[in-house]
Amino acid sequence: MLFAEIERQLGKDAEPLLNHKCKTIPKTSLHIPGSDWVDRIFSPSDRNIRVLRNLQSLFGHGRLANTGYLSILPVDQGIEHTAGASFAKNPIYFDAENIVKLAIEGGCNAVASTLGVLGSVARKYAHKIPFILKFNHNELLSYPNRYDQVFFGGIKQAHDMGCAAVGATIYFGSEESRKQIVEVSQAFAYAHELGMATILWCYLRNGAFKTASTDYHEAADLTGQADHLGATIEADIVKQKLPVNNGGFQALNFGKYDKRMYTELCSDHPIDLTRYQVINGYNGRIGLINSGGPSGENDLQVALATAVINKRAGGMGLISGRKAFQKPMQEGVSLLHAIQDVYLCPEIDLA
Repeated sequence: MLFAEIERQLGKDAEPLLNHKCKTIPKTSLHIPGSDWVDRIFSPSDRNIRVLRNLQSLFGHGRLANTGYLSILPVDQGIEHTAGASFAKNPIYFDAENIVKLAIEGGCNAVASTLGVLGSVARKYAHKIPFILKFNHNELLSYPNRYDQVFFGGIKQAHDMGCAAVGATIYFGSEESRKQIVEVSQAFAYAHELGMATILWCYLRNGAFKTASTDYHEAADLTGQADHLGATIEADIVKQKLPVNNGGFQALNFGKYDKRMYTELCSDHPIDLTRYQVINGYNGRIGLINSGGPSGENDLQVALATAVINKRAGGMGLISGRKAFQKPMQEGVSLLHAIQDVYLCPEIDLA
């Protein structure tokens, strides 16, 4: 997909997204994704040689190989949203092999999924595409439902099946968050010791973050701080939802904030909101990948817009699942390729 087609698909969003000039955090202050990412960012760090090798395998695979950008297929919704609800639209994905096939045919850098999914096909595919074991999940069979992350797999199991990386979620802001921070921090340290990279889903979860008028679960200031905490426990990459508003600390009157966070460091433009997430990962040293969100109407337009926002903000890619696997496989492949085309398009640069 060339620039003109991306522009056409974006429709009315094309001009504000493709021509925006960031006047908050200058792009010159960012650590920008590139072909030398692992050498430039992680070689000076405390990550060991095996971690560097596995990071390079992530960045060196798929259609975005050696660009510094990532396109990852994540499918853990069988636990997170129930398998029936997740795969009813496309029952072929009850079969774990088809999840991996979609990632391969879709040109992804890696596939992220559960212990059961990856373990069931590891001997056939672990050497063909980098595996990311998502080792904790929020399951929905307990009644009444609770929102907590439970370990479904071990770090040694990920290593034994040949994973290049492990992933986890922390529900920052929840009652269980401090326990989750300790558990995941210890698991990430062990993963690094064994040579695997680490990816953290830095999600917010607290009923008080949603007021009668506004939901601040996707506010730039709160999600940015969650990213910063993820970087603190040595996630190599942080995953975050695209911000849709700002001012959570102000509106909810908690935590610490400085008014310059909302004036000098950010604006209401989606690219500037996302750049605020980027800078909280040490000015981009810990790369930001944004989630693709649920499947719905205008999936292609929404996916392209999300990719443009992430790339122009200084992020390093998308991790898009439901938009891809809740479609016939070839449609899912085409959507993943379209997302990747944004990162391959030289006319789309940093704002």
